[in-house]
Amino acid sequence: MSEKGNIARAAGILGSATMLSRVMGMVRDMVVSRLFGAGLATDAFFAAFQIPNMLRRFFAEGALTSAFVPTFSATLTQEGEEKARELANICFTLLTIVMAGITLAGILFSPVIVGLMFPGFKAEPGKFELTILLNRLMFPYIFFISLVALCMGILNTLRHFFTPAISTVFLNISMIVAALCLRGFFEVPITALAVGVLIGGCIQLVMQLPVLWNKGFSIRPNFSFNTPEVRRIALLMLPSVFGVGVYYLNIAVSAILASLLPQGSVSYLYYAQRLFEFPQGIFTVSVAQAVLPSMSRQAAEGDMSGMKETLSFGVRLTLFITIPAMAGLMVCSTPIFSLIFMGGAFDYGTVVNSATALLYYSLGLSFVALTRVLAPVFYALKDTKTPVITALIAFIVNFCLSLALMGPLKHGGLALATTLSALCNMLMLLWFLRRKIGPFGGRRILVTALKSTVASLPMAGAVWYSCLYVDWSLAGHKLMKGSVLGGAILCGCAVYAVAAKLLRSEEALDAVSLLRRKLKRG
Repeated sequence: MSEKGNIARAAGILGSATMLSRVMGMVRDMVVSRLFGAGLATDAFFAAFQIPNMLRRFFAEGALTSAFVPTFSATLTQEGEEKARELANICFTLLTIVMAGITLAGILFSPVIVGLMFPGFKAEPGKFELTILLNRLMFPYIFFISLVALCMGILNTLRHFFTPAISTVFLNISMIVAALCLRGFFEVPITALAVGVLIGGCIQLVMQLPVLWNKGFSIRPNFSFNTPEVRRIALLMLPSVFGVGVYYLNIAVSAILASLLPQGSVSYLYYAQRLFEFPQGIFTVSVAQAVLPSMSRQAAEGDMSGMKETLSFGVRLTLFITIPAMAGLMVCSTPIFSLIFMGGAFDYGTVVNSATALLYYSLGLSFVALTRVLAPVFYALKDTKTPVITALIAFIVNFCLSLALMGPLKHGGLALATTLSALCNMLMLLWFLRRKIGPFGGRRILVTALKSTVASLPMAGAVWYSCLYVDWSLAGHKLMKGSVLGGAILCGCAVYAVAAKLLRSEEALDAVSLLRRKLKRG
């Protein structure tokens, strides 16, 4: 299969698994809201879970993957499987020791960590203490998920994507089962959710090991830490934390500034971000994870023309997917909130305010996606400085724009600032990358962007018209709302596919060609 076919296939596997995980995450949120409601206990749980979850985003899925995959791929390509197996064992051993120390420190210093991140909890009796307890129970999750990220890097480089991608589903399943079956065993029922997080992380790790064994990478202790490859990974990781994770840092800044705005602003941004992460996780992360191993291998082989072609295809595939997703989110922001969340204290006013935040976030879907694809290219080329510089500038831009826009646009201004910051970061990465490696198909990328935008216009119109059949300001009517919104989305997908085919979009033709080959094999 061609490199483009491998990337498309990998992105499809990752996207399908991630979609299933996101759906299960939505089911998990519905179970949690039904069993535990909203109040002191749920505030404590979500706050406590945010700490290891934030470390996961910055460290495990960000810096570790971006630093390890290029180095491991280069070792596998240039020095063979035996040397790559040795590097995997060394990294697994070292990471186990380091993460055990971090986990122990996190458990011991939970009162300090919770006090710094959530100082307002001290004012409510019992809330601060419960948050500390839950954080201590869940902190080992970062230990398991960091080792999972390392296994994912190995397997993705070996072109196995399914197991690492599908394992995330089991975290949500574990939390759902724990909430339903274990809550009666604890004095504070929500403690069962924390236990579910811990069990889910353990299951995710256990799932990877047999597959690694089958691929010839049976993990064994190796304490030979003083190697050039390990030093290279360590040097890449620190800048990668900031270079890859700046978007999530901007989200944290928005949450802090939103606390200065009218009541409910923090919640509007939180709910909008949760829905924004749905397509972002399915499309953005999937394409980025699929492209990185191929580009790392080509960089290690010195195949710059091949790497440029892979990069160009990754960028074009990202635009082909995210531009219509962006248009769909913008048109469906109010219907989505009305269907999923409206009811009880979540009235139509809250729907409109949350939809406003989602609208502004949606404008940046392609920018965030391209940043996730472009930044790892620099790490594959052993350039750690450039992504950090662009991320720092983007962070400053976000902070300044947030201060300027939060006055006139309130919480919407904070979401818009995050989008404009992502645009700034993406443009700088494109400019620096072109200077570094030369042209990589800019004209084809622009053509894809224009064709995808043109094809998205009738799609957005069809979705908007379909949604007019329901009054989204009314509570209830879930079956009717779900049917109309589901039909509108299917109709939009069909219109986009036909429009892209009529425009002879290169990516649409590739998709049709891949489908035909699969049908012939079937």
